[in-house]
Amino acid sequence: MGQSLVSRVQEAIEQQELLCAGERVGVAVSGGADSVALLLLLLELRAKLGVVLSVVHFNHTLRGKASDADEKFVAQLATRHGLTSHAGRADVKAKAKRDKANLEDTARRARYEFFAEQINKQRLDKIAVAHTADDQAETVLAHMLRGTGLAGLGGIHPVAGHVVRPLLGERRAELRAYLRSRKQTWREDATNRDVTRMRARIRKKLMPILEKQFQPGVVQHLATLAELARADEAFLGALAEERADTCVEKTRTSASIRAGDLLGLDRPTSEANARAQTSPWSSDGEKNIAVSGRMVRKIVKGIKPRAGQLGAEHVRAVLELAACGDNGKRLQLPGGLAVLREHHLLIFSAAEDEKGTKPPERRAFERTIDLDGTGNDIRVPELSCVFRLKVIDWPAKRGETTNRESVLDRDALRSPVVLRNWRPGDRFQPLGHRNAHKLKRLLNRKHIDLSEREAWPVLTSGEALVWVRGFPVAAGFAASEGTRTGIVIVEEFVS
Repeated sequence: MGQSLVSRVQEAIEQQELLCAGERVGVAVSGGADSVALLLLLLELRAKLGVVLSVVHFNHTLRGKASDADEKFVAQLATRHGLTSHAGRADVKAKAKRDKANLEDTARRARYEFFAEQINKQRLDKIAVAHTADDQAETVLAHMLRGTGLAGLGGIHPVAGHVVRPLLGERRAELRAYLRSRKQTWREDATNRDVTRMRARIRKKLMPILEKQFQPGVVQHLATLAELARADEAFLGALAEERADTCVEKTRTSASIRAGDLLGLDRPTSEANARAQTSPWSSDGEKNIAVSGRMVRKIVKGIKPRAGQLGAEHVRAVLELAACGDNGKRLQLPGGLAVLREHHLLIFSAAEDEKGTKPPERRAFERTIDLDGTGNDIRVPELSCVFRLKVIDWPAKRGETTNRESVLDRDALRSPVVLRNWRPGDRFQPLGHRNAHKLKRLLNRKHIDLSEREAWPVLTSGEALVWVRGFPVAAGFAASEGTRTGIVIVEEFVS
């Protein structure tokens, strides 16, 4: 059974391209059975996959001595297998109370922020987490019970930025059987049995009833539903992105779009015709709602100045405003935004607060770099980090890096060399790609949020993009056999 499980996990990783040879992979290990099984499975596969493993553990300090015992257990497990361990902790309960936030959501955000920190500090390339088919089924059911759309039905994604989930096709029971066959112990989290929590009630009460009394294959059926929903959501999202690229006029804090363009209707010849267009809720307009609603969500997410959940009723109100709203009518939206109907346009912008002032605009950044100078440390307060341009001999000191995808050819660079934030219209051809692509699309594929994307750092040489955070260096600027001097860019976060 163990070998069969190992083979299935290897197949999932290779088919979905979750991990690549040479990557430094942090395995998120809580101490529970699923995460311990993931670690052992990846240890069996690391030679075949060509990855470098380490252990990542985050202590939420929610269970006192039990949480500390989990941390100690994971540290000992890492030592036993000769792996580096990255550990973090936070008083999640205090943070949730301070922020007046849900405890589980606060814990999840703290954990994933710690994961992102390991990536941003370039300690790791990927984080592997141990969500299973059972977790997927429970998530889809939880979303359905709370009320959801297609995105919620998609459940847990196999890839989300730097996070990968190799076990989404495996059942918990099989992972525990695998651990027993290896005589490997694990830690049990008592809070998983607390049926006052919705997820625990679904796991302990609802799922057994569904499997025993309704459908033995319910877990697999829900996993298939999630897979199909993700595919449909990706297609509709791409359509919305494509339409938004051509129809939305955007600054850092506002966006505008013609009402007819948002609704997917023929462009009207006058404002009167625009108001006479078919409602999006009629049979003629219904086919456009899926894309139009996603456009609204993308616009709002990209410019909202603070957190806020845009609900279905908000999206419906915006589309009604586009279809038949009066000139000058304004809607308030979550996240500190308002949308104004101005003749045939909808204008999204930051809403005024009680004092009549708007939140400060996020600042772009731009730093010109003198590669012939002595100081190649570029401080960027807007990102709370320092970029260090490390000059190395190539290939004499090639041992300082094993991957030419991260090394620029110094002699290929031309002035001016500028470190700046990403801008709409930027195009980039990473090493290994045949053609240049819109950087916006490349960032979308990495699931970089619009709010984070605004300040995404890039390096230009003579206005050509030669380096972008998280990608191989540009084709034509990468170190090669003829390179004499290379440049490696290291990003360090500072307080």
